Amino acid sequence: MKLDLQTASDFIYRETRMLDEGHFEQWLELFTRDAHYWMPAEWQQTDPLLQPSLMYEDWFLLKVRVQRLTAARTFSQKPKSRSCHVLQAPQIDELSDDAQHCRTWTPFHYTEIRGDDSTAFSGWLKHELQIQDDTIKMQLKRVELLNFDAPLPAIQLFI
Repeated sequence: MKLDLQTASDFIYRETRMLDEGHFEQWLELFTRDAHYWMPAEWQQTDPLLQPSLMYEDWFLLKVRVQRLTAARTFSQKPKSRSCHVLQAPQIDELSDDAQHCRTWTPFHYTEIRGDDSTAFSGWLKHELQIQDDTIKMQLKRVELLNFDAPLPAIQLFI
């Protein structure tokens, strides 16, 4: 299997659909075990460790969040949060010579609803995808919010 624009785009659309449909355990399996989910707290931030981030979670922390979201006794999720991603067409920023690794850029609008509360976010999704055992996996999902410097409400789900 090799990565190209169509394959990467299909993966990104499928990934966000899993989130919108609440298939969090399946979504988690899209990540490599050394992956990170990163939401920078500064414009064009380059370092998630030496600069503050809104989120910088490894696979284990993502797993804990997924378990919390799917647990029966998660009272903060009664009623459950719902989400909707609206994506522009993904673009490939970088593709390795062997087409086994790529970096993508996707503008998005995201809405999260819980009860009467609705929160909207806009920004860019940046994925680092790689082929692992003939399957596409995410090594990094970076969510760059347009309003990263505004006071933000709690984000219950995953953008």
